[in-house]
Amino acid sequence: MYIPAHFAADPQAVQDLLTAPGAANLVTMTDQGLLATLLPFAFNPAVGEHGALQAHMARNNPQWSATPTGEALAIIQGPDDYISPSWYASKAEHGRVVPTWNYSTAHAYGELVVHDDAGWLARHVRHLTGLHEEGREDPWAVDDAPEKFIAGQLRAIVGVELVITRIEAKEKLSQNRSDADARGVAAGLRVGGREAGAAAVERVRGR
Repeated sequence: MYIPAHFAADPQAVQDLLTAPGAANLVTMTDQGLLATLLPFAFNPAVGEHGALQAHMARNNPQWSATPTGEALAIIQGPDDYISPSWYASKAEHGRVVPTWNYSTAHAYGELVVHDDAGWLARHVRHLTGLHEEGREDPWAVDDAPEKFIAGQLRAIVGVELVITRIEAKEKLSQNRSDADARGVAAGLRVGGREAGAAAVERVRGR
């Protein structure tokens, strides 16, 4: 990933991308060529030197059974937004402004491990479900469904775990703009209902 120094994500930003409940594009080079699947994941810091991203996919998905060649890659996206030049204070000063795109992203590389056993999968889906149901007024749990039904669902999926060996992360959040321009970006995003993007701009500005 191309990462200019002023857009390099700090360790806390990387941790936030890894631990926020969400999904990542898992990309693998295989004997069938490049394969990719968007998967919800849970980060487990206790696995390996840098932690692991744990997920699952349909048993019918050929990605898990294809012979891997080289590293696997998970692409994790944080907030991303179109940035209008009209939000910059500098537009009124000199007009030398153009649109751009703000984003946060992490590329996690590592070895892909397949877990084709019900015990690992049962623990994984309970944990993953808990991450997303936490805080709801009436949270759903895996055990709310009939045991035989869940057993059948587990047989239809396969666990995949990316044991991370290295991470590259970037946050392009108007760090290269003036304070006045950054304030304008945050305000413009917030007016458009893009609260996460606005908060991200304000966060890096406060470092």
